[in-house]
Amino acid sequence: MELVAPAATDEVLVAAARLRNHHAFVELWTRHSRTAFNVAYRITRNRDDAEDAIQDAWMEAYMHLDTFDGRAKFSTWLTRIAINSSLMILRRKRARPETSMEIPDDDTWKHWEIADQTKNVEELYARHERVELLRRAICCLSPTLRNVVEIHQSNDSSVKEVAELAGISVAATKSRLLRARKILREALK
Repeated sequence: MELVAPAATDEVLVAAARLRNHHAFVELWTRHSRTAFNVAYRITRNRDDAEDAIQDAWMEAYMHLDTFDGRAKFSTWLTRIAINSSLMILRRKRARPETSMEIPDDDTWKHWEIADQTKNVEELYARHERVELLRRAICCLSPTLRNVVEIHQSNDSSVKEVAELAGISVAATKSRLLRARKILREALK
């Protein structure tokens, strides 16, 4: 197995990885794992679930590398797989809710922190309620609209980037975002 130069482009690395050059695939993983993890974490909001999603995504990418056609960048293709893996984990969790027996990590303890006394408690509660209502409203959207909204929110992406990640046209992306906003406004009234 021949080593690949770290300065090689993603296209060269993908071509080498298709020929089962494991060093090329490791280099792709090194370049893109953090970004893919961040996307998965924004969707799942849980480190363990994000790690599971990324493991699934890399396995899918490795097994289906031959289907990568190069029309989009490798990072876009991988991000799409990571998003799908993350959403699948959320669907599984909704179908079978779990309760963790482990000691929570630092992110979980944030809920137990004492609120800043300089802020109005009522204002904090109202803000929390608005965020929770929006989250529930997004979950009630149809899968096609929810997918576009979640991509847009998780990456804070432009419409063009959302279109690439969702695998649809820019016009369809704009239309879905507009419909989703209209439905969300109605739901939040």
